[in-house]
Amino acid sequence: MSLNKGRMWLGGLAGGVVWALWSFLLNYFVIGNARYVTVQNSGIFLKTPRYPFFAAQWVVILFILAIIVSHLYAWTRQTLGAGPKTALRIGFWVGLIAGFPENFAQATWSAAGRELPLGWMIEMWLGAILASLVAGFLYKD
Repeated sequence: MSLNKGRMWLGGLAGGVVWALWSFLLNYFVIGNARYVTVQNSGIFLKTPRYPFFAAQWVVILFILAIIVSHLYAWTRQTLGAGPKTALRIGFWVGLIAGFPENFAQATWSAAGRELPLGWMIEMWLGAILASLVAGFLYKD
């Protein structure tokens, strides 16, 4: 059975939109700008990013991850079955890999506190799950 590459890309792009929106909402409303300003003023974070246009680059990275998640869903649905259960599995594992190890290390060693790494981990984990669910919803053979 051949894969529907157009739907894989559509799911990845739509998942990227959802993941980027989730990232913005979490960082703006849950983590909040005040927390970032505090760690910048304390000298823990740089006041200006090392890489120019970081926010745009971050969104591109999330889109790339969402496209990968969409492809993983399409590739595994033949063995795990189509539907939200498979999408949840893919999103859970990709989110775990993308969000947990580095943020666990940050929470352990960073002087910025544990709230930021926790928020970043939730951003990656739930973002991967949401992107995978969107990709799974949009994918058709």
